[in-house]
Amino acid sequence: MTDIVRKSAVELAAGLRAREYSSTEVVEAHLERIGAVEETVGAFITVTGEQALATAAEVDAKRTAGEDLHPFAGVPVAHKDLVSTEGILTTAGSRILGNWVPPYDATVYRKTQEAGLPLLGKTNLDEFAMGSTTEHSAFHPTTNPWDTSKVPGGSSGGAAAAVAAYEAPFSVGTDTGGSVRQPAAFTGTVGVKPTYGSVSRYGVIAMASSLDQVGPLTRTVGDAAALHEILAGHDPFDSTSLPDEVPSFLAAATAAAASGSLAGRKLGVIKQLVSDAYAPGVRSAFREALDVAAKAGAEIVEVDCPSLGYALDAYYLIMPSEVSSNLARYDGMRFGLRVEPEEGPVTAETVMAATRAAGFGSEVKRRIILGTYALSAGYYDAYYGSAQKVRTLVQRDFAAAFEQADVLVSPTAPTTALSFGAEAEATDPMALYLGDIATIPANLAGIPGMSLPAGLSEGMPVGFQLLAPAREDVRLYAIGGALEAALNSARGTTVLAQAPEL
Repeated sequence: MTDIVRKSAVELAAGLRAREYSSTEVVEAHLERIGAVEETVGAFITVTGEQALATAAEVDAKRTAGEDLHPFAGVPVAHKDLVSTEGILTTAGSRILGNWVPPYDATVYRKTQEAGLPLLGKTNLDEFAMGSTTEHSAFHPTTNPWDTSKVPGGSSGGAAAAVAAYEAPFSVGTDTGGSVRQPAAFTGTVGVKPTYGSVSRYGVIAMASSLDQVGPLTRTVGDAAALHEILAGHDPFDSTSLPDEVPSFLAAATAAAASGSLAGRKLGVIKQLVSDAYAPGVRSAFREALDVAAKAGAEIVEVDCPSLGYALDAYYLIMPSEVSSNLARYDGMRFGLRVEPEEGPVTAETVMAATRAAGFGSEVKRRIILGTYALSAGYYDAYYGSAQKVRTLVQRDFAAAFEQADVLVSPTAPTTALSFGAEAEATDPMALYLGDIATIPANLAGIPGMSLPAGLSEGMPVGFQLLAPAREDVRLYAIGGALEAALNSARGTTVLAQAPEL
């Protein structure tokens, strides 16, 4: 493995600006790494090497000519295969879109292209972002670079694994109930779910529209801040897009990391999200990270958010209901897979039934059925309507908690990375849905969240989650940057530096 692929995105950008190496050399190094480990990791559905090299060559030519470039021009990126890319296969990890090539770009992809970030490829995911392991991908599972017998998390498992395996410095994922933060926790990386509406969803294949949010996956808080800056901003094509100006997340993270101090900051430990239900090693690593934060000057307080006990149930009514609505468009007649019935008449109804039976996997079907039931006549108020009321209670609990603390904290996930097959062996799907218990509340409330590496439990990474009030993403990066610096100082290195070679 070359030194280039071990550099952070911030370091790569500085080296490119200083002419220490070219963008072509950076892209070639990452493509070489992909070629060396991809058979083992399986982070990508599509690798776009030729396009990445063409973009890199264009950036190099502009830099040589003295043109003004984005500060991160030439640093390569990977996009979750839920992000529409004109002329490039975009599958959502599903058979039903297995041959779909979009005629337009998602806004987040366009922004990375305008910034001059070469596209390394499209990363693997659970089908339509429904799952926590990547085992629900229609193409192949992705492995965890720390231990290939374990999952990388999901649904953005491919994006997280690509970063953890040094196949990409930047990855773009999506987070509906923790699908950026949980894979970050499992792979020892940094994952951020921005404030809802602060990053455009236009062109990102929808799962649950009121919960979905695009976010960065990187190896450092500073890198996440840099990619977030590129992705964020108002988009007239997205009706839920916020009109806010994009602050300098990177400046906030960099200044905080330089100080390494959390003096004057209050970290609120969420009572409901630190319990005996969490693995002992996870609780231990979380407490050790809290001790580091306290030594860096933070005041640690406990906060009570009683409605979080109902958040998981509310989420698994709201999300499937929106899934049922959003996936109705996959009917076998307009785009994507088309399957005609083997027997009987070929009608719109029979084609739709045959296409959806063949094109959707078991988890997608389960959530469509659950959502359709929850929205059906006679059940809407009892289920979907009640879940929305719980959502309001969760938002109120967070608002009250933020009056007592600058950020709220918890372990990102109750366990470290699961072994492959754990989901198939579970008799109750809800038992696995409990893995999202700490991440789901942020999506219900629309607030920003970050997972960064807290430490290790039995050789596997543990995630430390930070939550901030809506539109206070800068605060998240400032505190996250300082905490990361304090943790690195305490252990003398980064968590990822201990990851095994593939």
